[in-house]
Amino acid sequence: MTSEIQVLFEYYEKEKGIARETMIEALSIALLSAARKSVGPARELRVDVNLEKGDIVAVAKLIASEEVKSPYEEISMEIARKINPKVQVGDEIEVKVTPTDFGRIAAQTARQTMMQQLRIAEKAMIYDEFKDRAGDIVGGTVRRFDKSDVMIDLGKFEGIMPSRERVSTDQYSIGDRIRAYVVAVENGARGPEIILSRSHPNFVRRLFEFEVSEIADQTVEIRGIAREPGFRTKIAVYSANPKVDPVGACVGLRGARVKNIVRELNNEKVDIIRWSEDLTEFVTDALKPAIIRSIEVDEEQHQVKVTVDEEELSKAIGRRGQNARLTSRLLGWDVQIEKDASKTEIFEKRVIDAATEFVTHIGEDNIDIDTAIKLVKGGIVNLEFFSMVDVSDVSEILEGDQDSAEKICAAAKNIDLESNDNVAAENEDNDDNDPSKGTEESVGSEV
Repeated sequence: MTSEIQVLFEYYEKEKGIARETMIEALSIALLSAARKSVGPARELRVDVNLEKGDIVAVAKLIASEEVKSPYEEISMEIARKINPKVQVGDEIEVKVTPTDFGRIAAQTARQTMMQQLRIAEKAMIYDEFKDRAGDIVGGTVRRFDKSDVMIDLGKFEGIMPSRERVSTDQYSIGDRIRAYVVAVENGARGPEIILSRSHPNFVRRLFEFEVSEIADQTVEIRGIAREPGFRTKIAVYSANPKVDPVGACVGLRGARVKNIVRELNNEKVDIIRWSEDLTEFVTDALKPAIIRSIEVDEEQHQVKVTVDEEELSKAIGRRGQNARLTSRLLGWDVQIEKDASKTEIFEKRVIDAATEFVTHIGEDNIDIDTAIKLVKGGIVNLEFFSMVDVSDVSEILEGDQDSAEKICAAAKNIDLESNDNVAAENEDNDDNDPSKGTEESVGSEV
């Protein structure tokens, strides 16, 4: 056996983990192909490889014959008796037919064929080893790029992370160490391929299983995961043990556990939510930090209508609708978020009422309703304020309209405030009897 083939054996055995017996079989097939080109179609031709001595022998099983008619199938009795003196006519005899020119051309052919056979054996070994590892997390090194796909060195094997399984915000360089989720091992036309992913939701699930011992021993369950890779993930957790806080277990002491996961995800935001059978409670937790005003559940349409105050709307929806979308995926229900218009309507009504009061007492000749609304929204919410402000303050609210400001202030100072106070007191008594206004703040505090 040539030293070149010996080196090849050692390399594949140590680096690729292919058994020597498999390589011997592959070599025999390769050398048989080369021997047929040199020897010809000899009967039952085979190649024997001696592991210990490193000998390579081509052997054919020929038939002893007095008269040789087919040299590839028969051997003369004279030659046959030199090999085995007891041979008889018609007996089969094994004959070494190793050609004298079984040298450079034969060895090159053997090497090429063996390499092909070894690649087949290597691919078969990849499939056998990884076919049951789908769902695991593996670590490797970025080896190269094939267009937008990332080829990852897993040691003895190579995995591929297609562009669809990449996180759009991640940047990789050759030599980077990364961890990835084994999505599948596909045995296609080109052989087995180990498909890896860092964008799969189960990548986050497995990270939590590794990091949180309570999840690993099933004290805490992951009931749902919704993810937008690179940006945000929502994970719902539950524990049947009332003494175990599932959220606290996942967060860890001073956030140590979740910080490790966030670091692995390149600072992707992770929201850990307590799972609940009560849909209202679950939605409230899922939409945090937004404060929910009301929730309506439509069981038939699998729809949840959430109402929030206007200032909470952006929090509830999230950046580019992210919070609402992830909540919908986590629940499996359609979540509709709307702002609560009632508070705004009450505020606007009070502004109009205060403005109308200005027009009534100051006079339509001195102030119109639009100007009155500007004054109310500018902070002058009742007639008494005119005794505390200057003409310049009113002019500033009216965007520099000095003439109107002087006219309004002059008219307001001539009003009998005492009689107006009596009217206001009567209105206040009426408001006290109106349950719709009993819990609202004054227009001054609203403005």
